[in-house]
Amino acid sequence: MIVTVASGKGGTGKTTIVTNLALALAKKMPVQVLDCDVEEPNAHLFLKPEFQEEREVTLPVPEVDETKCTACGRCSEVCAFHALAVAGGRVLVFPEMCHGCGGCSLVCPAGAIREKPYRIGVVARGQAGNIDFVHGRIDIGMPMAPPVIRAVKKLSRREGLTLIDAPPGTSCPVVAAVKGSDFCLLVTEPTPFGLNDLRLAVGMVRELGVPCAVVINRSTLGDQRVERYCLREGIPILLKIPFDKEYAATYARGRCLVEDYPHWVPSFIGLWQEVERLVSQRARAAGN
Repeated sequence: MIVTVASGKGGTGKTTIVTNLALALAKKMPVQVLDCDVEEPNAHLFLKPEFQEEREVTLPVPEVDETKCTACGRCSEVCAFHALAVAGGRVLVFPEMCHGCGGCSLVCPAGAIREKPYRIGVVARGQAGNIDFVHGRIDIGMPMAPPVIRAVKKLSRREGLTLIDAPPGTSCPVVAAVKGSDFCLLVTEPTPFGLNDLRLAVGMVRELGVPCAVVINRSTLGDQRVERYCLREGIPILLKIPFDKEYAATYARGRCLVEDYPHWVPSFIGLWQEVERLVSQRARAAGN
């Protein structure tokens, strides 16, 4: 099963849920963690994997042979992302804008365009105890995270449980992380901002057709509107983690709740069991 942990905003505790869930379940079943928050990966700070391999992520970007190019402009016309422009009788290429679609080389009547690999990031794989760990890092200045996220997801081993730590928000990188998941856990907090961004995240996963449930972090802050919203929308709340300075200190030390507070282990195992139940329930309903 593939379970993505997402949220409508940053700082709600996605990585907290992913890492604690992984540690609580690793002795019971095969667990893999894919950190797809490629602009700011941090799950490795808590799981502390030993990395064995690293590979570059590249996009095929155009390279123009000026001895063949007639500056007809067909390539720039077909590029929806403005990665090519004709100026002064030459074709200018902006590789950081290119999405690697290959359209320019297909339409070039002179055959003047070929593709070359352009590095945009890296993917690293390692082992954290019993947990298979993969994360991606986009290179500084690169604007496109989805290709790096897809490269991370290609290393999903498709056995046991795969937990995906998604980027924050509801934009293209989050869609790339959530797409194809069996279930999505949406982590939120009981604040006006938390509620607003939860609504956006719920809309996103529903558009993708991925079932979801909610985890409320810092649940004792006192605002009940998140719970009322979930009740009204029929979204299960599977876990609440209270606001506690000791928990925050644990996080600041790079530790996990299930390591320093073993009484949380049954709670995270119970969270997984509820996800299993909801997925099975959905499968039975689809079968009928």
